[in-house]
Amino acid sequence: MTPMNKPPGLPDRDRCLVMGVVNVTPDSFSDGGAWFDPGRAIEHGLRLVEEGADIIDVGGESTRPGAQRVSRDEEIRRVDPVVRELVRQGVPVSIDTMRAEVADHAVQAGARLVNDVSGGLADPSMARLVAGSGVAYVLMHWRGYSHDMQNRAVYTDVVKEVHEELRQRLDSVVDEGVDPRQIILDPGLGFAKRPEHAHNWALLSHLDTFHELGHPLLVAGSRKRFLGRLLSDAEGHERVFTGCDDATVALTTLSADRGAWCVRVHDVRPNADAVRVAAAWRTGGTELDEGRADPIGRSGL
Repeated sequence: MTPMNKPPGLPDRDRCLVMGVVNVTPDSFSDGGAWFDPGRAIEHGLRLVEEGADIIDVGGESTRPGAQRVSRDEEIRRVDPVVRELVRQGVPVSIDTMRAEVADHAVQAGARLVNDVSGGLADPSMARLVAGSGVAYVLMHWRGYSHDMQNRAVYTDVVKEVHEELRQRLDSVVDEGVDPRQIILDPGLGFAKRPEHAHNWALLSHLDTFHELGHPLLVAGSRKRFLGRLLSDAEGHERVFTGCDDATVALTTLSADRGAWCVRVHDVRPNADAVRVAAAWRTGGTELDEGRADPIGRSGL
């Protein structure tokens, strides 16, 4: 496996990190509306940290299939108080946005990572913003906006094509001044990847292929439809999103064992347990101190 850079400004662990999701939206696919109120979103983010999250990913725009975009001002209105308070309390915050202006606003408020599901394609200014700020940057494989992305999920060889398109985007943002040490890659599970065609499973079973690009990998499969489809009942009814949390833990364990830098999840505690088990399994426990070397909660930030 190719040695990976340590992204700047983020927790450094001898294991896979856990990114907890806080959707400050009314329409996100698994928990839309649950944390739309800023106060509830802040409480939820702090709870996820206590449960073992290393990073909290705050987003103000749903990217579920079919979702329509919100305005820049509305997106900023949603995320601003949440980012500011979590940062004030010492939490490493990621801003989940495709807009450079939203990213800049969050970075100025103290966010340490920009999680851009468009890989810089939605906003030509994003690469310059990231380059100038020096913060870590998640560059995801993307083929279009949520309202029509699944129509673009046409592949001859999904692993080869996603790898090549990520490489092209990587080269492009580096040419625009982004330091390679800032970049984290994400194969984009669920984004222009059809569950019925097993696109997501092909990418997961070939994670080693993406390590060849020489950057940390973020795996974000939590509660996504490809899990619900796998767990369909005898009548073909897909498992509901929240019924996929156990499968997400299995995905986390396997991804951590395959060298993922971080997993992005909704239900933090069992996934925080899973990455620790994977680390102990991989090392034979030689880097652990009876479980105390890697505490759960803000004391470990």
